[in-house]
Order: sequence, then structure tokens, then C-alpha cells
Amino acid sequence: MMNWSQLLENLPLPNIKWICPTAPTRPVAVLGGFPCTAWFDVGELSDDGPDDLDGLDASAAHIANLLSTEPADVKLGVGGFSMGAATALYSATCYAQGNTEITAHTLSLRNKIEGSHEAARRAASLPIMLCHGMNDDVVAYNYGERSAHCLSSAGFRYLTFKAYDGLGHYTVPKEMDEVCTWLTARLGLEGCHS
Repeated sequence: MMNWSQLLENLPLPNIKWICPTAPTRPVAVLGGFPCTAWFDVGELSDDGPDDLDGLDASAAHIANLLSTEPADVKLGVGGFSMGAATALYSATCYAQGNTEITAHTLSLRNKIEGSHEAARRAASLPIMLCHGMNDDVVAYNYGERSAHCLSSAGFRYLTFKAYDGLGHYTVPKEMDEVCTWLTARLGLEGCHS
């Protein structure tokens, strides 16, 4: 079985540099405090469960730092699976707010973006693809739907939400093909064609 970075590297896309960092090892509360690679801590997956905003801020800052070393004329993108996807979406909202150095929590996404013309402009121009399996038994499908709705309500106009019937907490070739097609269209590349 290939990991996420291997799946990306195997996409037939020319001139793409994939940066696929591994999350640091930290205790994760939902796993009884067992240390594992995780971008942030998860206490429970529920509507009223606590968010590890300090962990998300640290992860977004790490991602911003990685991207800051890239040349200015390179198109940059952030992606991930599961916690990596949550970190990528959080990083996108931080970018939309103009936070290249993450120092404050991103609590009320919609209000912060609507309250700033620059944030609204950035959100409106940032393409996002969000995929979710309808049979995901780790992160319930409704969380993916709500994430898409929240991003759309906050002004992310170029949002693509793809639902996969029968898909659990993993990826399948059809999903990777659609990611490839989406990247090809967004980046104006030769590569995947549907």
C-alpha cells in the first residue's frame, strides 16, 4: 500500500515539486495519549469536542515556513489526507486572513474573512478541492459537508466538494484521478485528462 506522498508523486503531472512533510510525533488524546504522528491533538470527534488550536497554529506555521523557502514565481499548494487535510484547510484560512506568521487563533472564520476586504479577495481567489468518503467511519461524512459549507460561506468561491459513495477513511484510484484532473485544470498543466 502506498502512502499519500507516493500517491501524489505517481500522478502523471509534469513540473510538480511535491513537499509531503510528516507530522511530528505527539500524544493523541483520542488514542488514550498514545504518541503517534499527528498535526494536532484530537480529544474526540464531535460537534462540541475541543479543538487543539495551539496545535493547528503550530502546524500551519510549520507549513507556512516550508512554503516560504520556495521561489516567488512558483505556484504553491497545500494538501493532505485526514489530519493533513484539516491542516491544509486551516492553513488556507490563515492564508486568506493574511497570516504568513501564525500567531493568533482562527476562531470565527466567516466573520474574520467578511471583515477584511483583503481576506475576502484572497479567499475568493483560492481554489480548494475537498473530497470525502460517504462511508468514512473515522471522520464522519457530515464533517466534510460542513467544512465545505463553512468554506463556501466564508467566501471561498472556487471550492470543489467531491463525495464518494461507499468510500471509507482511505483513498481510491478514482479519487486520485479526479485530484489529478482538478490540479491539471487549476494549474493549466498537461497531464491527467478525464
